[in-house]
Amino acid sequence: MGIKISVSEVVSLMKEVQDNPARIFEMVTMNVQKDVGDYLTNLMMAELTHVLGREEYERRKGTTNHRNGSYPRDFCVKGIGEVAVRVPRDRNGEYWAQVLPRSKRYEDRIAEDLSIMYLTGISTRMLSMLSRRLIGREISHEKKSVLQTGN
Repeated sequence: MGIKISVSEVVSLMKEVQDNPARIFEMVTMNVQKDVGDYLTNLMMAELTHVLGREEYERRKGTTNHRNGSYPRDFCVKGIGEVAVRVPRDRNGEYWAQVLPRSKRYEDRIAEDLSIMYLTGISTRMLSMLSRRLIGREISHEKKSVLQTGN
């Protein structure tokens, strides 16, 4: 499997990078985010395979629980940013992803960093602005109250 690219496309890309050098980092970041999202999705698919005890499209007598599609979800990873993942489902609703626990929207290291910022004296309003800039979303008011109480 190879990538085919024409000389004119390479020249166009190089000109774009020369005009705006930061553009190359945007392109790399987008590729990394997609790869990380695909990796997390594949981990959850493997996890569901383990829970069900069989591969996709494999049927066994006496089992009624099967794969039941997936749903989209965003998750924020420190140093990478917002990644799009597909969380697989099972028909009986028995599968809960351990890779990305329910209702978790960003990894623990980000929550720790936000807590440290709050403890150093940053206001909740400034914390919301910083979180929007750093992780792509404002932290919820529930999360702010957790930061305030230290729990």
